[in-house]
Amino acid sequence: MKLMGKHATCAAAAVLAIGAWLPAQAGELPGEGKTLRFARSDSLGANYVQDVILIEGLKKLGYKVQMSTLGSTASMLAASQGDMDFVSDINMPQQEASYVKVKDKLDMIGEGSIIGGGTNGYYVDKKTAEAYNITNIEQLKDPKIAALFDTNGDGKADMVNCDPGWRCGDVVDYQIEKFGLKDTVQSVRAKYEALLAETFARHKRGEPILLYTWTPSWVTDTLKPGVDAVWLPIPFDALPENVESPGGHMVKGIVGCAGGQDPCRMTTGSWNWMMMVNKDFNAANPAVRKLVEVMRWPTSTWAQWETQLNKDSSDRALKKLGEAWIADNQATFDDWVAEAVKAGTQ
Repeated sequence: MKLMGKHATCAAAAVLAIGAWLPAQAGELPGEGKTLRFARSDSLGANYVQDVILIEGLKKLGYKVQMSTLGSTASMLAASQGDMDFVSDINMPQQEASYVKVKDKLDMIGEGSIIGGGTNGYYVDKKTAEAYNITNIEQLKDPKIAALFDTNGDGKADMVNCDPGWRCGDVVDYQIEKFGLKDTVQSVRAKYEALLAETFARHKRGEPILLYTWTPSWVTDTLKPGVDAVWLPIPFDALPENVESPGGHMVKGIVGCAGGQDPCRMTTGSWNWMMMVNKDFNAANPAVRKLVEVMRWPTSTWAQWETQLNKDSSDRALKKLGEAWIADNQATFDDWVAEAVKAGTQ
């Protein structure tokens, strides 16, 4: 992508900086002559923009990248068997149960793609929460409180939930039963984007809204925590057998936790997108490990990507977002590659 003006100046300076670490011969690049078999998740989101940038970085290291799109469990199994080298976009701890079965053959590298990690939980409009002093999801046991969020006239609160088949939706359904809410709360599972379009329309009309969501995401980028909506804590820790939360549900510093609670007891605690590699590949390719360790993004960047993808998630749009980020942050990108080159050539 052609850079103009001050971007061109920054890029030129970055190229000079990276030159200090690049080997004199192109053939000395750590990935030169190697093919990296890369599996990305089948869950499309900002993680796909990250993958565009990551793959570009791997190419700068000299690797030829062969990308496949697989489910998380299948991709981890393939890497553990040596059929894949690198697995991106593993949501942890959501995929913990699948990971533990193959972790003796895989290395989880880096601290997660999102700086500080993400959170998820139950979200209601701030106006209703404050008007009725709603500070915990358990208060929806009260039929009068639940009826505030009734959208179809049956008297129950209608909670927007994840797509059928998504594990997050199974967690919500489990907690509704565990917290004694089945008589007053109805889990609504359909295409999430369509449900959210209706939810945003209700919010614009000043009507109460109730949903399960996460941050960073296009949802919380549109309905700002603490401004438009608040998080409702859960009364106690509760997860189905196939989902784990090693760090617990209590998360400090949650912006917009109802009633100003801190820490806030979230649905599954903190989460992040993690990268995994075959152990043998990891040992032989320190440059890849270093690139993953330094390549991270703030929640604000992630949320902006999610918002853009909600408008257009085509391959062309994904590539454009990734390339635009590199162009706007060329010095940072080049520094990441330089660190990786140094790690792989020492």
